[in-house]
Amino acid sequence: MIDKKDVEYAANLAQLKLDEEEKELYTEQIGKIIDYVDKLSELDTDNVVPTAYTVPMKNVLREDKVEDSLPREKSLANAPDKKDGHFRAPKIMSD
Repeated sequence: MIDKKDVEYAANLAQLKLDEEEKELYTEQIGKIIDYVDKLSELDTDNVVPTAYTVPMKNVLREDKVEDSLPREKSLANAPDKKDGHFRAPKIMSD
């Protein structure tokens, strides 16, 4: 069973700051999800053939061709933020 420490650990890995109310809520919700998923172990799968895909898979190959790339000015034309010929994006990881 999941406890509040597990939720705190996962939140820390995801760099989320949760208050006590959220920790309690997520502990309860994740616990319910895990209990529901555990019901799958009750299924009789003895006559079910293991498969990686639910539909037939087929490789679609094409010839690899070298072509001219999009000019830098055109690729950056609609960029909301750019600098020195590059796309700029907000920092998403903390130090």
